[in-house]
Amino acid sequence: MKIGFDNEKYLKEQSEEIRRRAGKYGRLYLEFGGKLINDYHAARCLPGYDPNVKLRLLQTLKDHAEVILCLYSGDIERKKMRADFGISYADDALKLIDDLTGLGLTVRGVVITRFLDQPAVKQFRAKLERRGVKVFYHYKTAGYPMDVDTIVSEQGYGRNEYVQVEKPIVVVTAPGPGSGKFATCLSQIYHEYRRGRMAGYSKFESFPVWNLPLDHPLNIAYEAATIDLNDRNMIDPYHKEAYGKETVNYNRDVDAFPLLVAIWRKMTKGDCPYRSPTDMGVNRIGFGIVDDEVVRNASKQEVIRRFLRYQCAFAEGSTDRSMVERAKELMDSLGLKTEDRAVVEAARCAAENAQSQGKGKAGGTIVSGAAIQLQDGRIVTGRNSDEMHAAAAMMMNAVKTLSGIPAQIPLIGPNIIQSIAHMKQDILKVGYTSLNLDEALIGLAISSTTNPAAQIAMEKLNELRGCEVHMTHIVTPGDEAGLRRLGCRFTSDPYYATNRLFTGQQ
Repeated sequence: MKIGFDNEKYLKEQSEEIRRRAGKYGRLYLEFGGKLINDYHAARCLPGYDPNVKLRLLQTLKDHAEVILCLYSGDIERKKMRADFGISYADDALKLIDDLTGLGLTVRGVVITRFLDQPAVKQFRAKLERRGVKVFYHYKTAGYPMDVDTIVSEQGYGRNEYVQVEKPIVVVTAPGPGSGKFATCLSQIYHEYRRGRMAGYSKFESFPVWNLPLDHPLNIAYEAATIDLNDRNMIDPYHKEAYGKETVNYNRDVDAFPLLVAIWRKMTKGDCPYRSPTDMGVNRIGFGIVDDEVVRNASKQEVIRRFLRYQCAFAEGSTDRSMVERAKELMDSLGLKTEDRAVVEAARCAAENAQSQGKGKAGGTIVSGAAIQLQDGRIVTGRNSDEMHAAAAMMMNAVKTLSGIPAQIPLIGPNIIQSIAHMKQDILKVGYTSLNLDEALIGLAISSTTNPAAQIAMEKLNELRGCEVHMTHIVTPGDEAGLRRLGCRFTSDPYYATNRLFTGQQ
């Protein structure tokens, strides 16, 4: 894999800038935009980027920094999911706390934002508090966004519970966007000034990249990732007016900047230290790019992935057509089509070839294809059958290819496949017998105890991490679980693998 990003250069630039800003105040509230841990979007767009580089940076600051975690009450109530992990935002918050405290960082508490007395939220608070985690309620800010006098008052920020902090740098983070990090920072600063302490604010940003062109594929990939938030990149008008230079920001920060200035002046009785939204951000990620062409190509691939994901979400009824249309606009702006993702055409050809050879399946199941691109560029395919899902067949073919095992040698013994099929159909009554990927991986592990070829093949599974995968059907739960465990980057076409409306957990 070609490298386009230098983590060490980025770490040096970013940490120096944070320390410089923190030195201006008695306490700096640092809003962390994007994902603090496992930032796979950045890793996909910036080959070589460490998904946990932000965590590494925090470790260098841990003697001077502590953490507040924000979670929007509505996300808890509707169980919003984090797509790259397949877990809810609430569960991801718990994982964040574990990861941060495990690295010696202090988590002061969880702020539940825009609390509306929801029973599910109260239950979540009780769960955390009984595990020793402090929880604080913040409410919808009275007067927001126009009535600054009410916002900066006991009826506005003053109504929120103050999180008692001690260290000079307070990182305010969340499982995802729209969690209320910005409002939490301002609320804390309001309470600090009421207590006679000077505090400042900065925003740790990754995207959009302010010192890259507006139409750079990396910035367009950010737009593709935030279509559900209606984010739009734009030239920062305040920065251009103040300095005569064009920089890239996005609509929410630009729209909120006049309000920030007004609130800051009201809270502190002094001028805002920033002249533009770009000034607020601590974003040195552009300085870590060492090969622009590699980053451009990777970002284009991410735009295609996002388009395919929105298509599937629309087919499943979890989003509306406008999001698919917006994703298509971004594809068109870069002159892209889905076939520019190499595994897409390969998977479709695998399904078409199987269909043309009369290898269809009975019972309403459609012939499906899957393809994986190995780290060396080779593409391996698979199709579904009575024994395996297309994803499972593809993965068995992939590890055979990596191991140099002839295609005709089975990795999972027929007796093991028959035994699993018997249990599923005759004992569990699930209605289908073919092995999904998760089941096939278990079958491979069992076979490895008696089959040397399976043992060799199983050891090659680690080489599939980060590989690109595409399927001609919407991924089933069992296939998705296996792909996540293997660390593959997968997409699919917006079609179901069967004509049946109810399929159970496949």
